[in-house]
Amino acid sequence: MTADLYEFPLRIPRQAFSARNAARAGDVWRAFQEVALEGSTRAGWPPMRYREGDTAFVVRSMVVVHHAEATYGEELSARTWIRRMRRGTLCTRELRLESARGPLATATQEWVHVGPERKPMRARPELVAAFPEREDGTTATLPEWRPTRGPTTYFSFDVWYTWMDPLDHVNHPAYLDFCDEATSRALVDAGLSPLSLAPVAEKLTFRSGAVAGERLVVSTTPCGVIGDQVVVLSHELRVGDRLCADGLTLRRLTDAAPNALDHALGTHALGTVLSS
Repeated sequence: MTADLYEFPLRIPRQAFSARNAARAGDVWRAFQEVALEGSTRAGWPPMRYREGDTAFVVRSMVVVHHAEATYGEELSARTWIRRMRRGTLCTRELRLESARGPLATATQEWVHVGPERKPMRARPELVAAFPEREDGTTATLPEWRPTRGPTTYFSFDVWYTWMDPLDHVNHPAYLDFCDEATSRALVDAGLSPLSLAPVAEKLTFRSGAVAGERLVVSTTPCGVIGDQVVVLSHELRVGDRLCADGLTLRRLTDAAPNALDHALGTHALGTVLSS
């Protein structure tokens, strides 16, 4: 371990796993959040130091590629470093999860440093100095896909007060939970088990924090396929006219026939190959 690279063991908690003993995508995101916090702490900036200064880093966007699903009890190794710091305000953090089986997930996070009013603000020099830049391997990138058309479905609910994070808004991994819940409900409506839904990759961008008591609407539209197993879904999460988050999830079914997922979601293939 060096000043610009932090490596340490990690274990994902039991509640993160589904009935088929696979870690849910949102909980892999929570594991990455812990990796980022641990990396910051080891650099001399634990959460309470930010709180004392009434500043924070908030996630602007995040891309994750899943190489394999984590299983409960598996000992993991985490690795994180800062790839780029811009103007003391924008920060790109790389994160990796591995096990004895090999890579499990690759993540790239874009963070924004914010001040007391939670607006972008240049970080103090001692904070910037604690996170030297390091180029180390590739960044997380969504694979190419073939575009499709499919019907948009909607899922809405009231945001709970007990979901609020230390910044008093919905924590960023929860938005991925909301996207996968919307997809799971569509699978149930199509007569398929949501238990077999498995993550391939995802990217979300966060625009405005949802807070307790608001009515959040998740719209989901199939927009692509990869081969005959993976479907690309576009999501928007809104409170009224305010866009809170948007992005893509790439999903497959672990125990279904070819094309079962895109048929269930009503997709129709087009012709061009796209990538993120």
